Amino acid sequence: MQPKNYILVLLLVLAYLSNVKGQDAAFSQFYANPLYLNPALAGAKLCPRLTLNYRDQWPNIKNGYVTYSATWDNNYNAISGGLGFIVNSTVGGGGIYNTFNGSAVYSYRLQASRTLVLNAAFQAGYMQYRINWDKFVFGDQININTGIHEQSAESRPGKPNVGNFDLSAGFLAGYKESVYFGAVVNHLSQPNMSFYDGNSNPLDMKITVHAGAIFDFVQGMDGEDLRNFSLSPNVVYMQQGKFHQLNLGMSVNMFPFVGGLWLRHNFENPDAMIVLLGFQQKQYKIGYSFDYTISKLSTQGGGAHEISIAWLFNNFHKKSRYTEFKGPSF
Repeated sequence: MQPKNYILVLLLVLAYLSNVKGQDAAFSQFYANPLYLNPALAGAKLCPRLTLNYRDQWPNIKNGYVTYSATWDNNYNAISGGLGFIVNSTVGGGGIYNTFNGSAVYSYRLQASRTLVLNAAFQAGYMQYRINWDKFVFGDQININTGIHEQSAESRPGKPNVGNFDLSAGFLAGYKESVYFGAVVNHLSQPNMSFYDGNSNPLDMKITVHAGAIFDFVQGMDGEDLRNFSLSPNVVYMQQGKFHQLNLGMSVNMFPFVGGLWLRHNFENPDAMIVLLGFQQKQYKIGYSFDYTISKLSTQGGGAHEISIAWLFNNFHKKSRYTEFKGPSF
C-alpha cells in the first residue's frame, strides 16, 4: 500500500478511536438485507429465508472497507411472529480495523384487520470492535526521504479488542400489502466501545425511518406478486449522532428483472447515485448495485460495489394466519 493510502485509511479509522462517534455500515440494497434495515421484517415472508450480502466500499483504495452480512429468519404461528438471526462483519484497511455484530430477533405480528398488519420487534446481541495496532502507520513514522520508519510516539490503546451487548427495537406497518412504513432505533443501550481504559465512547443510537409503496400495473399469475409489472418508490432516512442521510428512489419490477435508481444525500452534500440490477425467481433472487460518488470524493475512491443473494425455502408448516409482507425485493 502506498503511504498516501495508509494515511487515508488511518484517518478513517482514527474517527473511531477519537471522540468522534462511529457510524454503522450502510447497505444500498436496503430490502435485500431486511433484518439489517429493520428487525420487524423478521418472518415477513412467512417461510424460511436466508440472505447473504457483500459490500466493497472504495475499491480504488487498496484495503478499503469490505462488509459482509448474513441473516436467517422464519415465521412461526406458535409464537405469533418471526424469529431471526443476523451476523455482520466489516474489515477495514486490510485488517487494521474490524467489527463484528451477531444478534437474535423476535418480531411480534398483529393482524389488526384484513388490510392492516403491524409488527413490533426486539433485537439483542453482541458487538465487537478490534484493531491491529501493528498495521497502523502514523505521520511520525513517515520520512519523505527514506520512507516509513518502525517506531512511533503514539501510545498503544489498552484494549485492542472491545465488545459489549447491544439492544435494538423496530416497528413495521403494512396496509393492503402495497403501502408500508417502518421505524427502527439501533443501539438503545449505547454500548461503550472505547479502546482506551478509563475513557467513555458510547456508540450513538441510530434512528432509521423508511416508507414506500408498490403500484401493480399487471397482476401476477395465480396471485404471484413476482409475475407482474410494478413500480416501487421508496424513502429511507438514517440519523446517527451528527450523521444524517436521506435516500430517495424507485425500483421497477418487470419479472424476472428488477432495476432501480436512488439518490443518497448526506445533508452536508449529495453523496452518491445508486444503480441497481436484479434477477429474481420465486425461490431466489440476486442483486448487484453500484454507488456512483457525486460528492467531493468524486471517483477517487471508486464508489461501492454491492451484491445480494437470497433464498426462500419451502414452508412445510401449515398455512400461516398472517398476510405476507410484499415489500421491495432490493
